Amino acid sequence: MSELTLRAKQLDAADALAPLRSRFVLDDVVYLDGNSLGALPTNVPARIEDVVRRQWGELRIRSWDESGWWTAPERIGDRIAPLVGAEPGQIVVGDSTSVNVFKALVAAVRMVDPARDEILVDATTFPTDGYIAESAARLTGRTLRPVTPAEVPAALGDRTAVVLLNHVDYRSGRLHDLPSLTAAIHASGALAVWDLCHSAGALPVGLDEHGVDLAVGCTYKYLNGGPGSPAFLYVRRDLQDRFDSPLPGWNSHAEPFGMSQSYDPAPGALRGRVGTPDILSMLALEAALEIWDDVSVAAVRAKSLALTDFFLECVAAYTEPGRVTSVTPDLHEERGSQIALRCPDAGDVMKQLIERGVVGDFRNPDVLRFGFSPLYVSFAEAERAARVLAEVLG
Repeated sequence: MSELTLRAKQLDAADALAPLRSRFVLDDVVYLDGNSLGALPTNVPARIEDVVRRQWGELRIRSWDESGWWTAPERIGDRIAPLVGAEPGQIVVGDSTSVNVFKALVAAVRMVDPARDEILVDATTFPTDGYIAESAARLTGRTLRPVTPAEVPAALGDRTAVVLLNHVDYRSGRLHDLPSLTAAIHASGALAVWDLCHSAGALPVGLDEHGVDLAVGCTYKYLNGGPGSPAFLYVRRDLQDRFDSPLPGWNSHAEPFGMSQSYDPAPGALRGRVGTPDILSMLALEAALEIWDDVSVAAVRAKSLALTDFFLECVAAYTEPGRVTSVTPDLHEERGSQIALRCPDAGDVMKQLIERGVVGDFRNPDVLRFGFSPLYVSFAEAERAARVLAEVLG
């Protein structure tokens, strides 16, 4: 047994989160793609069977009231709230991340002085955020200006209305400085909208603590809500009365069953709702979130950093120098919960890894991405992944 294999066993034996692994449906595959789709929690299938057979099959329309379907968006939002550092009553669940980015951006523009005619968007963002930002700018008569997060402080000015940023870069795993960037945005008189897709459920966010205005995030990555599970929208409490959604719907009406021809928005974060919630995927998400009842985000973050540190150490020990290079920052304060390795033949390498039971993913043109979900990934798996990578690389 190698020294690193032995250390992995020791680290797993000391891991307080290790028992949580049994609460997921896993096999012998090393699954390091939870930053794209989280593993299935074991309690979800039975919950969905109950939703389908009893709530839908027997109670039918009565389930909107008797099974709590109607209040699911805000109830599940309150479950997510502590995981991103928010008090209850500020998060609503529903729609996709893209739709929620659109709501947040347009609503933010509507809150600021009309003379502020520029939207800043993260130039390194996931493409859809950029597409949505460009559309929002056209619809609101603003100019869109792409800048990197590092360039934001210098780019801010009297023209800045809103800034849309990613908390963690989806390619490199770089963690951006949400507290200082939010403070700089506020100092300029603008509003901050944060995309938390690669941080919610992986590390502390501190939305309330740092005064974030609006935030969105998906739930199928580190929150393990399932493919296409609904996203969430955070609206800071003191902004809720000014939140003017570009997608008003009957579900966000103050009297949804009044069927009024004029729109009167509901109070609070409910303004973020639009149409009929996607109940099946929403209740699967609610079941998945039960895993977090006794889990500290701080403990998850500590394990995430330990896992990624150990993986990088194993890669360095097992692979030929220079064969792969990490594009993920070494500094803990700049690292999310993934490791991205640059490799000239990354596409072929990832195919071979998957064939050998190590699942990560490939990002054009040359990046191998490995996501570490601390709730179920072990140190032994991190060591095995690095060892198989070295074998594939020759």
